[in-house]
Amino acid sequence: MILSWRRLRASRGGNKISELLDGNLQTEITIPTYFRCPISLDLMRDPVTLSTGITYDRENIEKWIEAGNQTCPVSNQVLMSFDQIPNHAIRKMIQDWCVQNRSNGIERIPTPRIPVTQYEVSQICSRIAVSTKRGDHKSCRELVGCGESLKDKATELLKLLNIRRIGLDCVDSSMDFKYLKRPF
Repeated sequence: MILSWRRLRASRGGNKISELLDGNLQTEITIPTYFRCPISLDLMRDPVTLSTGITYDRENIEKWIEAGNQTCPVSNQVLMSFDQIPNHAIRKMIQDWCVQNRSNGIERIPTPRIPVTQYEVSQICSRIAVSTKRGDHKSCRELVGCGESLKDKATELLKLLNIRRIGLDCVDSSMDFKYLKRPF
């Protein structure tokens, strides 16, 4: 019992990553606590801060909100806003830490893409509606593509619509999306 309690206390300091070479334990790296997401306890790849001031990994907090939760996972405060503000300072510190520990097998996390804003979504939707009504299918494909694959853009758009709870007001029932399924 005492041995397991000591292990539990020792593990609270941070996640430890062990590197095994030829069956021998070579290096043990502790991830700093403030670099870990409070939800998953994993190294944050895209840290964002909520209105409560607590920083989470974007993927984990989006899953939390999409599951219908309306409170902060740590403080249990009701979220007045679902806005997620990128925490560039923590991200840069995490990237620097990854570079410093590269020799121990830690890979640098890439700088995440800038997410689409609600305004950009409504602008794209209105342009698609106009192009569809004119029958300009080439323009529709270009608007939806925006230099990215259709699947990535559609996924990001649906996430934003779901998180912001703005609904599908920008999608007109008269729109014809069958031409968007074709490869570009």
